[in-house]
Amino acid sequence: MTNATADDSAYDVIVIGAGAGGLNAALVLARSRRRVAVVDAGQPRNAPAAHMHGFLSRDGMAPRELLAAGRTELAGYGAHLITGQVDRVDVLPESRPGFRIRPAGGPALDARHVVVATGLRDTLPDIPGVRERWGTDLLFCPYCHAYEVRDQPIGVLGTHPGAVGHTLLLRQWSDDIVYFAHTQQPSEEERERLAARGVRIVEGTVKRLVVEDDRLRGVELTEGRVVPRSAVFVFPTMVPRDALLTGMGCAKDDNGWVITDRAGRTSVPGVWAVGNVIDPRALVVTAAGMGAAAAFALNQELVNDDITRAVERHRMATALPPLVR
Repeated sequence: MTNATADDSAYDVIVIGAGAGGLNAALVLARSRRRVAVVDAGQPRNAPAAHMHGFLSRDGMAPRELLAAGRTELAGYGAHLITGQVDRVDVLPESRPGFRIRPAGGPALDARHVVVATGLRDTLPDIPGVRERWGTDLLFCPYCHAYEVRDQPIGVLGTHPGAVGHTLLLRQWSDDIVYFAHTQQPSEEERERLAARGVRIVEGTVKRLVVEDDRLRGVELTEGRVVPRSAVFVFPTMVPRDALLTGMGCAKDDNGWVITDRAGRTSVPGVWAVGNVIDPRALVVTAAGMGAAAAFALNQELVNDDITRAVERHRMATALPPLVR
């Protein structure tokens, strides 16, 4: 890298989180000849999934293959890849603006800007078999996985306020959809909509997922009845991994998600956020695009800052007496 910073011991940007959003932000910045480091704990949200979909030219690729390819590309541009969990990010004083990143068990790292791409955590219902089948035949995203189970008997667990809407969305992939009411009884209006779309409602409490020969076979109710299903969808409670952002004072909206503009700027200058940490609906391809958009805007801010500092140095140099020069 040839771009000197105000403090050559500091990075221009440190990206926290090496999912698609973080890696793509780092890639664009590294290609902009910025000094970049990526710190990642190695716990991607989509790790249980064997394949990802909806990403042009990468449809069906294993998520870990995409991330491995991204890391290789980054290394080729001189970006530093650091394995570790970041415990804290401190905002440095105005006399030395920037940020200090503190990875657990490693040395502190300084940067002019920080991109947080730490994703979110899926909280699943406490039903036997759910966590064990997560990412195989216990699924969430219709756009990611419904095509692979099209025309099969599908169930949806009523464990979240969004479960009925989830069921109605899934109906276009299969004619055989069952909504398990469980703890989310549909309203009269919702029952009418489900009936109109040919969705059967199964009353009662779900006891467990029935698995035989490492395949989902059905859903068992507490009364003992088993409803055969080949795949089951669940709407998890999505909790953003935003402790680093809130620790720096980034503002949140009324729903509890950190606020950014379209480029990923938070309310704290120099702090950016991309991907699922700010948007639970972001697919892999969406997160990658968010990372690129943030990198474009972030690099422009660095350029403007570099120009301002260069002008200040130029004025100081040209203001000196001729002999001193």
